[in-house]
This record gives sequence, structure tokens and C-alpha cells, in this order.
Amino acid sequence: MDSMRENNDGRLDRVFQAYRQACPDPEVSANFMPNLWQKIDARQRVAFSFSRMASAFVTAALALSLALGVYLSVPSNSSYYSQSYVEALSSEPAPDNADFIEPVRLEVQ
Repeated sequence: MDSMRENNDGRLDRVFQAYRQACPDPEVSANFMPNLWQKIDARQRVAFSFSRMASAFVTAALALSLALGVYLSVPSNSSYYSQSYVEALSSEPAPDNADFIEPVRLEVQ
């Protein structure tokens, strides 16, 4: 059992050594933290600008919806809109053309 543990420890040491060779430690310098924060801020600016653009779009859509609602709720002075839909239909004469009344005609022979 001890030989198996030693064998596993040796394999684990080799894995750690291969990992250290594949991913070397970054060079530590006086500008390490400022450079790190600069990279973080650069990534956050992209996300912040996208969220700012999205909120501006939502605000513009809300303002446009309110403006259209106010525009449609204000009654106009035109006599064109003074009738209801049913009154407008009843004032029109019935069409004489049969194509309007019967658009599909089935002829059985």
C-alpha cells in the first residue's frame, strides 16, 4: 500500500511539474497591480458601454411609446374621424360587384 502511495505521489509531482512548465509565473514588477487593474477596467468599460447603450434604447422606446400614446389620445378636429366604424360602414353604399361579395365561386359540372 505504501508503494502505491509513493507511486501516486510521484505521478502527482510530475503533473505539478508539467503544469509549472506550461504555465510559468508572471513576472513580478512594480507595475503589476496597475497593469492588472488597467486590464480589468478595459473589460468593464465594454460591458458598461453596452449596458449604457441598452438603457438608452429602453429610455428612448419608453419616451416614444408615451409620445405616441399622447398623440393618439388627443382628439383631432377632423370630421374624418368623427364617425364610429359601424357608422362609416352603414353610410357607404353596398358594392354592386359580385367579386366583393363572393370572392370564390365553385362551379360543379
